[in-house]
Amino acid sequence: MIQLVEPSAPLRDSWWESRLDFGDEHVHGYSLFGFTDEELATDDGFEAWLRQQQANLTEPPEGFVRCALFWIVDDANPATVLGSLSLRLELNDFLLEEGGHIGYGVRPSARQRGVASNALAAALEKARSFGLDRVLVTCDDDNEPSRRTIERCGGVLEDVRGDKRRYWIALT
Repeated sequence: MIQLVEPSAPLRDSWWESRLDFGDEHVHGYSLFGFTDEELATDDGFEAWLRQQQANLTEPPEGFVRCALFWIVDDANPATVLGSLSLRLELNDFLLEEGGHIGYGVRPSARQRGVASNALAAALEKARSFGLDRVLVTCDDDNEPSRRTIERCGGVLEDVRGDKRRYWIALT
């Protein structure tokens, strides 16, 4: 069973391996803003990043919104990070157009196994617990797997803006 867990030092190496699994592909949902790969590879850099993620829930940097970051793991192998998911508790103008409430990335080696669908379903429960009554989830117009994931989890297409498909999921 897929679970969303808070980032932690014991899972750091597995998280870093999951990050590297993406290669040159853009990494969604990992909240890497403001940190270089070189910084994150050090103990001090990782600890600073971890503190920033914890602070983002109550005091995000200017221009950002409150956000909870989770790592995606499977009960069958909880020491392996399969991806990452950001749950934003409000929307700014950019997120309303493109990013939505939830952003996620599943490492390439863990795709096509239902990880994204189960992680998104778990994120919807987390969103409910934070008091949200609906969430916006977006994906690139040409990202067929993500489109199927969002629709499987109840996403209703509102529109396509530029290259972004925008879905609302009711939580009530």
